[in-house]
Amino acid sequence: MMDASQSLPELVAAAQATAKTSQDRIAEILDGAAPEALTDAQTKEITAETVAIELAAVDIFTVFEARMQRHFKRGPLSRKVKAALLDVGKADLADRLYQHYLAINVLKHGKGASHRELLGNKSTLFVVRPAPDPEADVPPLPTGLIDVTTPHFFVGLAQAILEAYHFLENR
Repeated sequence: MMDASQSLPELVAAAQATAKTSQDRIAEILDGAAPEALTDAQTKEITAETVAIELAAVDIFTVFEARMQRHFKRGPLSRKVKAALLDVGKADLADRLYQHYLAINVLKHGKGASHRELLGNKSTLFVVRPAPDPEADVPPLPTGLIDVTTPHFFVGLAQAILEAYHFLENR
């Protein structure tokens, strides 16, 4: 639960803890099990834990955007933050934050412009999957277009949010 009285860094830490719990449970289920040998119950649990991570990612990015909007007049926050970061030579952070913005859009909306852009730019920050082939015989593991189950996904998201937060608060 995101509390309005908590600071953004506290909320990011809470979201990271939630994501880590789900990632640990997924790893525990997959440890020693071949993906095709998972039971229906295990597959459902992995799906539920994956959805929990996706929701935590969308929630924390939404809170970041809402709280940081006050630094700009109007318009899309991600573009304004990216421009402000580029203006001061922080291209790496601008790119990481923008890549995560696109990933969050994919988590919220599925296939679309953000998904195509991520597939086209070959992001190395996280795994971007093409849309599943409905003709495939073997169903994929229960992960979406963005693989949020790897530990580095949420760590990278949290780090980008916190760095951008500190940049905006201290400029």
